[in-house]
Amino acid sequence: MPNNSKDKKLQSFGELLDVLDILRERCPWDSVQTNESIRPNTIEETMELCEAIIERDSVKMKKELGDVLLHILFYAVIGNEDGKFDIADVCDSLKEKLIFRHPHIFGDTSADNAQQVRENWEVIKMKEKGGNKSVLSGVPSTLPSLIKAERVQEKAANVGFDWENREDVWDKVKEEIGEVEQEIKAGNAQNLEKEFGDLFFAMVNAARLYGVRPDNALEKTNLKFIARFNHIEQRAKEKGLKINEMTLAQMDELWDEAKALHKGE
Repeated sequence: MPNNSKDKKLQSFGELLDVLDILRERCPWDSVQTNESIRPNTIEETMELCEAIIERDSVKMKKELGDVLLHILFYAVIGNEDGKFDIADVCDSLKEKLIFRHPHIFGDTSADNAQQVRENWEVIKMKEKGGNKSVLSGVPSTLPSLIKAERVQEKAANVGFDWENREDVWDKVKEEIGEVEQEIKAGNAQNLEKEFGDLFFAMVNAARLYGVRPDNALEKTNLKFIARFNHIEQRAKEKGLKINEMTLAQMDELWDEAKALHKGE
């Protein structure tokens, strides 16, 4: 069970910092790392944490959170060595930002629901010293396209640019499907890519309006497809069949078998 003692948590955090200092000083690998050298690993560790979250694997989450925390501390150690900042500066900066961006808790602003909090958040970020110059400028350009679409839609919605009735989004989805079909008939590959993009964007909008995180939804479907296709491969092997020589009907039969085995997934 988690230990809820604040002193114990601070002790564990301090001991972790001590270990990292020792490794930075004595380990041949740790001592030569730079921000640039560990950045690719940071991306990998973050993706592994995201995978554990999707799988709802708390044991794996604990491990991956530790790996991500290691990277955060490593950057702070390097920042301290460069005389720019340390982990205390990181914590203080985050604390100040959280207090500033939650005036409904630490100030005199009201927010009765999560949507009002999000709307206040965007307005506050625009007012911050050195903050974003526009509503959408804070969205990282390196975000995966699916997540970026959701973030720009959220930010636009937080300042009032959104559907009045979420049900109306389906007319837009149907419109985009129709335009995709038109370009398929016309055989225009360049326009087809554009219209598929518009369709995906509309579907992300629909998912957002109905409280579904599109990236999570798609990843769960990816995992479901992989599990079912792996079943087809395994059963084909058991039957002495080569999957590339099977008929579509044979594969469909094993696909239905996989669906029956994992009903509800």
